[in-house]
Amino acid sequence: MNATMKLCTKMVAVAWLGSHAAAFACTPDLAGAKAAAKTIESKSYALAFRTQPEKITIGQHFVVELAVCAKAGAAAPGNVRVDAHMPEHRHGMNYKTTISGVGAGKYRAEGLMFHMPGRWEYIFEVRAGGEGDAGAVERMTTSVVLQ
Repeated sequence: MNATMKLCTKMVAVAWLGSHAAAFACTPDLAGAKAAAKTIESKSYALAFRTQPEKITIGQHFVVELAVCAKAGAAAPGNVRVDAHMPEHRHGMNYKTTISGVGAGKYRAEGLMFHMPGRWEYIFEVRAGGEGDAGAVERMTTSVVLQ
């Protein structure tokens, strides 16, 4: 490979990295975490969450603390919804969660309770708050198995 080809290859690589770096720049922050946060992503958002207490006990209420941020070009989150269900049993929780904003893309969901063992799927819905995407909702899910 001659010097010109090497230079062109480097320029293409730098251009690609530059154009894609913004897509990975969104890092939701749950500072002060004693427990490690789990991160999930959709097309437009990244979301980090952790539970309090860290170990979920069947039949006991728990809290989900979460942070969400918009990826490059996406509207800022307008609001967030948190729920959970058991896909194999086709039912959800017996309680409705309440969400409160705690500032700068951070939220606290209270009132969650997993009332039986098995696989539970968290459902996080982020509604866009920007003018062009007002009302657009993106859903992210992840599972946990309780014994």
